[in-house]
Amino acid sequence: MRDELPSVSRGQVQSVQLHADDGQVEVRLVELNGRWLASADAPDGPTLGYGRTSFEALWNALTPYEPVIGDLLATMPAIGRDGEGS
Repeated sequence: MRDELPSVSRGQVQSVQLHADDGQVEVRLVELNGRWLASADAPDGPTLGYGRTSFEALWNALTPYEPVIGDLLATMPAIGRDGEGS
C-alpha cells in the first residue's frame, strides 16, 4: 500500500524517493499552470520530464532508468491534486 503525501500546493516542490531492486532515485515534482514538471537524479546529472499528470512527468524524467522505470513508479506515493497518482 502506498503512503499518502500531503496535498501539493501549486508551485510547491515535492521530493520523493523511488525504489527498485538496484537502488533508489530522488525525484522532485512541482505543478505549474496545470502541468507537472519532474526532475530525477540520474547518473549523468539531473533529467527533466513534464506532463499533464505527475506520473507522466516522472515517466519522462526517468528515461535513463528505462529497464526499471515500472519498478520505480510502482513505489510512487499518491500525490495530492493529481487524480492519477492516487
